[in-house]
Amino acid sequence: MIAAHRAGIPVFVTGGIGGVHRDGQNSLDISADLTELGRTPIAVVSAGVKSILDIGRTLEFLETQGVCVVTYGTSKSFPAFFTPDSGFPSAYNVQNPSEAAKLIAGTLSLGLQSGVLIAVPVPEEHAAVGQQIEEAIQAASEGVAGKDVTPFILQKVNELTGGKSLQANIALIHNNAKVGSQIACALSKQMRERTPNGLINHPENLSTKTLHFGQLNPGSVCQTFGGVGRNIADSLSRLGHQPLLVSATGDDANSDVVLNYCKHMNTSGVARLEKQSTATYCAVITQNGELSLELGDMDIHQQINENYVSQFERQISSATLVCLDGNIPISAINYVCSLAGKHNINVWYEPTNAEKARKPFLSDAWKSLSYSSPNLAELCTMNKTLGLKTPEGDMFFLNAFRGSQQNPSSRVAQTTLC
Repeated sequence: MIAAHRAGIPVFVTGGIGGVHRDGQNSLDISADLTELGRTPIAVVSAGVKSILDIGRTLEFLETQGVCVVTYGTSKSFPAFFTPDSGFPSAYNVQNPSEAAKLIAGTLSLGLQSGVLIAVPVPEEHAAVGQQIEEAIQAASEGVAGKDVTPFILQKVNELTGGKSLQANIALIHNNAKVGSQIACALSKQMRERTPNGLINHPENLSTKTLHFGQLNPGSVCQTFGGVGRNIADSLSRLGHQPLLVSATGDDANSDVVLNYCKHMNTSGVARLEKQSTATYCAVITQNGELSLELGDMDIHQQINENYVSQFERQISSATLVCLDGNIPISAINYVCSLAGKHNINVWYEPTNAEKARKPFLSDAWKSLSYSSPNLAELCTMNKTLGLKTPEGDMFFLNAFRGSQQNPSSRVAQTTLC
């Protein structure tokens, strides 16, 4: 659940969740699943709670944790793994993937830190077997407590049902996966159609094949958080690292939204500057996916200069890797490369575009680069800036690789191509 959330996966499928064990009011034996659901904004699709647990207290505990519990289907009956009706109701029910997706999208849009539990009843064709299994569970669970309950029950029930419980378990998991994937697809579709103000667009009615300047062009609008450096820091943070993002934003509404979104990141190196606008980029894309127009308000990047970056000399000098975004000024790039060379630090240069790809190669700063990730156009620019002959066409890659083996000055091309 934690890994899925960190990876940006909003729907997580499992067999059944844990819960409050019987006599849990005295033993306080409560599964960590419940507390994690209360602090992780993710939708968990499961077959409910195993009947060997105290389902009533489990549902009460989930309510206390702020977890929205719904049953998938026409009934509000909360399932108990092998049986579709535990005898306890869910607060709500959703009847199809679209309804479930709307619930999840609404919860995520509110910025809540708790999750959603979608309880999926066992398929009807396995309900009869499920009842037989439940009876076996009740017979097998007498006199067993604590962490030994689940493994003991699974083994004993498999014996009592002649292996039918294993088949039902597999079918149940398959059904959960099917429902979960349908919900995930519906959620993805809705999120693509959702505009920043929360309204739903219908792209088939709001698209145009040709861009007409000087007049209104029907289309759909979506807003995402970007920035080359921010994207890298975001990805590393979600993978469990703690990179320091050194950047700048304006003191405006866009800055508020971005920094709120980046609360999971170390943004202590981000300056909020008055009378400056947070960097914004707008791309106009036609119906067939072609980029028609780009607009960028990027002036604030010039504020991430050598003078500002030097405030973080200690952090840079002790880093294992420094990632440079090609949007920052040449002076800042030269300063970081000089510092990295002095302290033997690996530097990764992300060129951003063909024009900015040349920045480290206008001086000896490029000699401090360990890695880079250019596309073909950016790599050609790097080569040309170094005064290297750049072959045209498909032979470029082969010749560039051969040259890197023979000419030490092609070290960046070599690390990129390899």
